[in-house]
Amino acid sequence: MTLKITLHRMFVLRCTFREQARHSVTCSTWKSLMLQNRMSHSSNPVAAVCQMTSTPDKEANFSVCKRLVEAAREGGACMVFLPEAFDYIGSSRDETLSLAESLTGDTISRYTQLASKLKVWLSLGGFHERGQDWENDRRIYNSHVVINDEGSVAAVYRKSHLFDVELPGRGVSLKESAFTIPGPALTPPVQTPIGKVGLGICYDLRFPELSLALQRQGVDILTYPSAFTVATGAAHWEVLLRARAVETQCYVLAAAQVGRHHDVRSSWGHALAVDPWGAVVADCGGEGEVMVLVEVDLEKVRETRRNMPVQQHRRDAGFYHSLENRP
Repeated sequence: MTLKITLHRMFVLRCTFREQARHSVTCSTWKSLMLQNRMSHSSNPVAAVCQMTSTPDKEANFSVCKRLVEAAREGGACMVFLPEAFDYIGSSRDETLSLAESLTGDTISRYTQLASKLKVWLSLGGFHERGQDWENDRRIYNSHVVINDEGSVAAVYRKSHLFDVELPGRGVSLKESAFTIPGPALTPPVQTPIGKVGLGICYDLRFPELSLALQRQGVDILTYPSAFTVATGAAHWEVLLRARAVETQCYVLAAAQVGRHHDVRSSWGHALAVDPWGAVVADCGGEGEVMVLVEVDLEKVRETRRNMPVQQHRRDAGFYHSLENRP
C-alpha cells in the first residue's frame, strides 16, 4: 500500500491496494495527522468523493468500497460519494443482468448496515436495480441510492438519460437502453448534513436542463457519479462538471470509475470536486483507488449567488421558448 497525504483545506488519501494486502489497510499515520489537522478546525461539513475500479466481482468491489468509506469516516466525512456501478461492471449484457438485484437485496442491505454502523450518509452512485417487470422483460434501472446515517434509504433516483453512443475511431460503442429502463422523473433534492443534494448519474451531466431544474429547487450540491469512457472523459469530463457548477452556482461532486474493469471496458477516472465559482478543488487523478475529503462551505454558495445573481436575471420559461412559436 502506498499513501499520499496533502494537508490543505482539502485532503487526498491515495491507496493503491496490492494483492497481498487487499484485506487489511493500515492508515494510522494518516489518521493521526487528520485528527491534528481536521480541516483547519473548520465547522463546515466534510464530504468524501471516491474513485475505484469495479469488476464483475461484487464481493471484491464491496471490500474496496467499505475500506474507502471507513477511511472517509475516520477523516471526518459525514457523507461519502461512491461512483456509478459501485456494485459491479459486467463484461457482457448477460453477466450484467445476471448480477442485478432489487433494492431489498443483499447489496443494498450491506450498505445500509455500513451506514448505520459508521453513522455516515452514503451516495451509492449507480446501482443495477431489477426493473418492475423483471420476470418478464429482464431489464434494469441504473439507480442512484442515498442512504442516511440511520441506515435508511433516503432517496432513489433512476438515471434519466441513457448512454447510447457510437464513436467510430474512438473505441466507444455502448447502448445502455438495450437493457436499461430510463427513469420516469427527477428526484427532489435531498437534505443531508452537507446541504441539499441534487441527484444525477453520468450521462445526465450533458443535459443542463436537469441541473437547472434541480437548482430551481434550491440545491447546494449537484452530484454526477460516473463511469465515463476514456475517450469522452479526456475530452469532456472536467469542462462539463465545471460548466454545471458555474451555471448553477453549486458545488459539484463527481465520484468516478477508473482504469480497466475487464477486457472490453475502461474508465477515465479523475473523480472531481468543483466549487460554486467553477474551480476544481479536488482531482483524484487517472489511476488507482482514491478518496478525497472536501470541505463544503455553504456560505460560499450564498456569497457566489449574492455577488452574481444569475437566477434573478433569468427570464421566464416562455422567453426561452419564444423562437419555437415564431411563424
